[in-house]
Amino acid sequence: MGNERIISRHAHVSRQQQSDTINEGKGVPVRSTKPELASGLTERSIFHEPWWLEIATNGAWRVVEVKHGNTVVGEMPHTFTQKALWQISTLPPLTRTLGPVIRPHQSGAGEREWSQRLGIARDLIAQLPRYAHFHQIMDPRVSEAEALAFRLEGFNVKVAFTLISDGWTDEATAFAALRGTARTAVRRAQECLTVGPIDSVNAFLDFYTANLAVRKLDNRYEKTTMGRLLHEAMIRKACTLLGAFDSKGALVAGTALLWDTQRAYYFLSTRRQDAHSGAVSFLIWSAMRIAGKRELSLDFDGVSTAGIVKFLGGFGGRLVRRFEVERTMPLYAALRTTLHGARAVTAAARPAQWRGEAREPQRI
Repeated sequence: MGNERIISRHAHVSRQQQSDTINEGKGVPVRSTKPELASGLTERSIFHEPWWLEIATNGAWRVVEVKHGNTVVGEMPHTFTQKALWQISTLPPLTRTLGPVIRPHQSGAGEREWSQRLGIARDLIAQLPRYAHFHQIMDPRVSEAEALAFRLEGFNVKVAFTLISDGWTDEATAFAALRGTARTAVRRAQECLTVGPIDSVNAFLDFYTANLAVRKLDNRYEKTTMGRLLHEAMIRKACTLLGAFDSKGALVAGTALLWDTQRAYYFLSTRRQDAHSGAVSFLIWSAMRIAGKRELSLDFDGVSTAGIVKFLGGFGGRLVRRFEVERTMPLYAALRTTLHGARAVTAAARPAQWRGEAREPQRI
């Protein structure tokens, strides 16, 4: 890489041509201009796409880049949110993963793949503002080399997991590969339910919100943002809304299925309380069929509890790690600990039905 490496840093803000960056986590303005993201980085997930980030953050995101000559070989988007004197960077709403996107190593270049990725990742990290708090869950395509880069730069690195189904051959083979409980649930659901498209984004959102209301839960994803993301994904033909309908044509369960060039994502699952017990299983099986026919792998959207592992494990797939990186300035960490303690005391005094907010994702 040597002297030919050119490191460039850009800010991307749709609603303004200038924005503030930060110094040591506090708002010290630095003028920066709006760039165009590099083309040709096919490793981008749908969550890395500029249109997704624009909507999910309301324009509050930037991207850092590394170039070899005039060619972008690495990029990393990051959000910024002001909290009092502090600026923080976390995953935007409804954005499952981010992390560095690095162009594959060119064969014959005389350098090991992991070494090149490590160097590019460290150059990207070096350009990140010193946020008071930074946290991202990485796309599964982010390798151990990038994780090591974050560790070497002082970030805490943890491992989370998801299940990914790939290697689709044909429907009969895939169905036979389902484990007994999953296969039985799908077969029984097929006897009384049909799966088809939901008419509109608004119909899906109304159904999602109604199911939360019955459970006395709030939608922790902002409904307007959710709607804009789904509308845009539908326009770009990167999404379908699937519904499970009973014999009377009533919607009893639904999901949004997203995809990019390599992977589909099971996203925003919801069901009525009185839905058939196999309705969600039927939707997952339908998502597997769609992904398979598109020659895409299917990401089941994370596994974080024993119950989710047991349920999703019935559909096969392989266990895949997702790195999680975090760095917090000591003063901000102390303040956050104090505030979280106060909130815990308040939450303990609230009625039980008001509690139970999960982190990722919100499955109902």
